[in-house]
Amino acid sequence: MKLLVANRGEIAVRVLRAAREQGFSTVAVYSEADRGGLFVGLADEAVCIGGAPPAESYLNVAALLGAATATGATAIHPGYGFLSESAAFSRAVGDAGLLFIGPSPEAIATMADKTAARAAMGAAGVPVVPGVDSDDERAIEALGFPLLVKAVAGGGGRGMRLVRAVGELPNALAAARAEALTAFGDGRLYAERLVEPARHVEVQVLGDRAGAVVSVGARECSVQRRGQKLIEETPVPGLPPATLAAMEAAAVRAATAVHYVGAGTVEFLLAPDGAFWFLEMNTRIQVEHGVTEMVTGLDLVVQQFRLAMGEPVPAVPPVRGHAIEARICAEDRDLVPCPGRLGRVTWPVGPGVRVDAGVANGSDVPAAYDSLLAKVMAWAPDRALARSRLAAALLDVQLDGLPTTAGLLAAVLQAEALSTGAVHTRWLEGFAAGRLLDRRVLATIAAAWAFQQECPGSQPTASAALGTPWRTLGSWP
Repeated sequence: MKLLVANRGEIAVRVLRAAREQGFSTVAVYSEADRGGLFVGLADEAVCIGGAPPAESYLNVAALLGAATATGATAIHPGYGFLSESAAFSRAVGDAGLLFIGPSPEAIATMADKTAARAAMGAAGVPVVPGVDSDDERAIEALGFPLLVKAVAGGGGRGMRLVRAVGELPNALAAARAEALTAFGDGRLYAERLVEPARHVEVQVLGDRAGAVVSVGARECSVQRRGQKLIEETPVPGLPPATLAAMEAAAVRAATAVHYVGAGTVEFLLAPDGAFWFLEMNTRIQVEHGVTEMVTGLDLVVQQFRLAMGEPVPAVPPVRGHAIEARICAEDRDLVPCPGRLGRVTWPVGPGVRVDAGVANGSDVPAAYDSLLAKVMAWAPDRALARSRLAAALLDVQLDGLPTTAGLLAAVLQAEALSTGAVHTRWLEGFAAGRLLDRRVLATIAAAWAFQQECPGSQPTASAALGTPWRTLGSWP
């Protein structure tokens, strides 16, 4: 197989390396802004497909298919984001005689249209949040407040607005519609009752062409900003076995209902009383797939290849230990993206530590794309040690030249709420606002905490803690 990766950054690196391990020939595509990208040099061939704006490059179906034809590629992996959940792209790939590494256009179309997904899930017996599947103001008012206005074609928190009172509704609808049109080219909206406080729990599934679907465990994804996740972990802390089993069964029903083939994720909101509700299904590989790989030993990208080529779903290994991931983004302390050029880049190493990075020394971070630079993950036999390993690893991250979220996430890992599993999807907003501490004080606390977790009973001195690489926290806080 000759594989073209229709994406960029760390997910392109991840897919290209998995393809190389399988003995596939590889093709990278890149925009003018990514000409020096790390992923470009990893492929056997690389083709420039247009300018920096995504519409001219990574969203340009004709350019992507042209690159596949020019290089003789036989399959396309869409990564995540961009066209990964585009039914039209999946169909165009198939019509061109190429293998799409993902589900069918029909499955993508059903789950990409959030109102169609809600209807399909309700018919399949999957619990769905009460809502209104239109932007009719009177019907939405009757739903009651607080509520969320959401884009029908949405994802990643875009085209979504929180509405707590009827007077806020007109402006929220207008703003959500405008953002949805810009992000997805589709201004349709719907509304859901707000489940608050709620945890965000997702179930990884794999499906094959024979109709078999298996669950590969669940992940906790409640530490978020702007509807986008920053920390993910598995297994889900504090989740009763009966609730986990019910969620996994619902996820399997969801995937079966749309004849799902490949790797996908069914996402749920978990209420304090243990009730859970279908949120959406991501019909692609997830950013946080690595933590599931660390506790199961499965390579989910390789499974995508195999399932697309007609192989059956694998036997799911038992979960071993605990894994946590932190997303390192180029953002300032207000969590605003900060593009630019990196200087020296140093990633952590050590037992149980994994880094999926899309940048290296001197990499450009273009303004045209998402601010994600890398994912730092840690595995350990238990959750406490996994947290301490990840905190220590974050202290060793060095990304000169740009502010990053590494410092914030080092602090988050120490939070009592995270320790007890008491976080929810809006918890980070209050936590970040209250952590405006001196960087060196924060790093000292983090280093001492990590040392004590790694070496129970030991008491590091202040001077020892201060000798840790506190400078690596970037400019946050």
